[in-house]
Amino acid sequence: MNDALRELAHQWLHPGTKGLALRQPLRQDTLGELGLNVLDGLLSYPVAVLRQSTLDHNIAWMRDFVERADALLAPHGKTTMSPQLFQAQLDAGAWAITLATIPQLRVAHRFGVKRVLLANQPVAIADIESLAALLREDADFQAWVLVDSSAGLQRLNHVMQQIAPQRRLPVLVELGADGGRSGVRDLDSALQLAREVHAASHLSLAGIEGYEGLWVSADRDADLQRVQSLLTQMVALTRRCDAEGLFDGDEILISAGGSAYFDFVADAFNSVGDTSRPLRRILRSGCYLTSDHGLYHGLQREMRTRHDASFRHGLQPALEVWAMVQSRPEPGLALLTLGKRDASHDIDLPRPLSWHRPGQPAPRPMRDARIVKMNDQHAYLELPVEHPLQVGDLVGTGISHPCTTFDKWPLMLLTDDSYRVTGAINTFF
Repeated sequence: MNDALRELAHQWLHPGTKGLALRQPLRQDTLGELGLNVLDGLLSYPVAVLRQSTLDHNIAWMRDFVERADALLAPHGKTTMSPQLFQAQLDAGAWAITLATIPQLRVAHRFGVKRVLLANQPVAIADIESLAALLREDADFQAWVLVDSSAGLQRLNHVMQQIAPQRRLPVLVELGADGGRSGVRDLDSALQLAREVHAASHLSLAGIEGYEGLWVSADRDADLQRVQSLLTQMVALTRRCDAEGLFDGDEILISAGGSAYFDFVADAFNSVGDTSRPLRRILRSGCYLTSDHGLYHGLQREMRTRHDASFRHGLQPALEVWAMVQSRPEPGLALLTLGKRDASHDIDLPRPLSWHRPGQPAPRPMRDARIVKMNDQHAYLELPVEHPLQVGDLVGTGISHPCTTFDKWPLMLLTDDSYRVTGAINTFF
């Protein structure tokens, strides 16, 4: 544990810390000694919970997958922005941490991450200067960034020349697709950009990058065709750049792999064939760590149908948000202490999983109930009129899309399988 992580563990939590009913300051690393349990009803609800055993399972499962795929894992840290979880992933063999912005990169570096793939093209001069200064000041720090235009290339090269002339910044040409996010839109334009990178004075062409996870719609056949098309073009671009001798350095990077199609990515990357130097196949899934009960749960169920028994006990949901029943104002309606400030709502609303009355033995499944609306601090739970749920009961919910739940919690509780609090992690958004 480095000094910054140790300092985080030793920090004082104060009254007003979200999820905790503190009356006086408490050192964070003593949380697990207090005998707290989410089901006792003695916390300040809502509270976000990470089940430690499921986190461990998901980390181990993905480690084994990338080993079988002859790939490397650079998990996308923007999902959690948690230094403790970054360290857990690195300890399990992750090659690097992927990030989206320079401030995120700075957070990771502060907590000891020494290898970062920035899956974005930095354009603000202040951000590029910040990265260049860090590369100049820390000889052990490695960073790769994306480029998808001559204009972006020129901004990067100019700042590196001015601030860190002793180092060349390794970049990956980003290949995109019409209607998608960033990225060069066709193979010939991407090849021309690769030539420009190779010729730049303070940049080096390190590899090829793309993101296939954008296509998740009701038309699954069309989605999969677009995914395969992008991956095929990435492989072709890698071969063409290598044939022209455009790659610099001792290895070639090829990177994609969100949390929806990383199996397709691994298969595609294994088709590149012989290259002039070692090829690093880098997957970047971030949501694998916690999965969810919505979007990714469905996509992983679909993934299991494409594979053998090795996928049968795959990624599991580790993240839940527990709320308390605040009001039962109508026979078929309960109001929960859970709102848009507490759980993701950009893809699906939270899903009620179970309910519990403090003092009773164990949570019970919650069937025939659904959250139909959320305000800032309330969730509207429709349920059968005869359901015994009452004010003061607890409702455990699953979420859809972990990225936009993590950013609502500066502190998340770690629990065992009986919901006993064993510790906490912090986030930096």
